[in-house]
Amino acid sequence: MAAAMRLALLAVAAMAAFSAASAATYNVGEPAGAWDLSTDYGSWVSSKKFHPGDTIVFKYSAQAHDVLEVSKADYDSCSAGSPITTLKTGNDEVALNATGTRYFICGITGHCATTGTGRMKIAIDVVEGSSPSPPAPASGPGASDSPPPSPPSAATSVRATAGLGLVVLFAGLLVLA
Repeated sequence: MAAAMRLALLAVAAMAAFSAASAATYNVGEPAGAWDLSTDYGSWVSSKKFHPGDTIVFKYSAQAHDVLEVSKADYDSCSAGSPITTLKTGNDEVALNATGTRYFICGITGHCATTGTGRMKIAIDVVEGSSPSPPAPASGPGASDSPPPSPPSAATSVRATAGLGLVVLFAGLLVLA
């Protein structure tokens, strides 16, 4: 009976470790930017893959910006009139709990404008799976077909550490059996 209880506890621990293995935290715009008027969110988001369990963090000056989660229609038109959620702390965490696309804009007048210096808007596509994002393809003059080595990201580090934890956990399970 004790062995069965130990086995059940280890199975629960393994499931918890596996869910942690697929979770990652992304700071919007980093490493080169933040939630501001100068970050290219299209380029930033194109190099990421978001999965259920991940978290995105909007870091910004709360006196200068905010974050509104909006519908696709409001995203397309930069309308801040009926947000789903309004965030204003300057360090806002958003849990990505389900697959689908989520839309965020800055609600300050002119910041989400589709032309000019605005463009503070980002669409986050949450997909199944838990593999790290592949590097973005090279383009432009002098671009190479071979991908550059990608620096380790916080997301990759979390997954690698959790994966090692799973290996250790399963090795312990085999020893107890």
